[in-house]
Amino acid sequence: MNKWKSKWKDLKNIRFQKAVRVDELSDKVLLLNLYATQVLILIIGVVMLLIQQTDMKTLLSFKPGWGILLWGGGLALLVVAADLIVTRFVPEDVMDDGGVNKRIFAKRPLWHIAVLCLVVSVCEELLFRGAIQHYLGPYWTSILFAAIHVRYLQHWLMTGLVFSISYGIGWIYVHTGSLWTAICAHFIIDFISGCILRYSKEE
Repeated sequence: MNKWKSKWKDLKNIRFQKAVRVDELSDKVLLLNLYATQVLILIIGVVMLLIQQTDMKTLLSFKPGWGILLWGGGLALLVVAADLIVTRFVPEDVMDDGGVNKRIFAKRPLWHIAVLCLVVSVCEELLFRGAIQHYLGPYWTSILFAAIHVRYLQHWLMTGLVFSISYGIGWIYVHTGSLWTAICAHFIIDFISGCILRYSKEE
């Protein structure tokens, strides 16, 4: 009995730490977090695709040819242009993500920005467009996609933008039938946004 009382006391004495802020993380820990998250997303995506017995040859088909670049690049440029317009006219605090994107890209060399964007676009599109959209369709997949971007949820405009981008990527994936179109769009959006954060001058 005394043993259980002692354990209960130990449980009562547990103190939960506050959520760690981005600016409290070292660059190494931040990057490790990002890559670890993407590996987890990739594993979940691959497992789901295996369960679905997805034909990977069809999923990763280059059959649309230049259509991959036209649809993927076209959507990406549209998204970046819309983002620049919104950023120009909307107060900064409405677009604030807690400084995460800035910390990830601001001091990164160009090659590393490209690697980060490629890893994120391949892993996330494999899971969301390749696996989850098969079950839920583009609309509910986009709601889930927006929900996992937790840092945007406190701002309705950012959540709406992430949902719209995801839905657009889901739509071009359905239209072309190749996951490379979705990966291409996601990569270009992230890469251009990363380069803007990296090379734009502080006011």
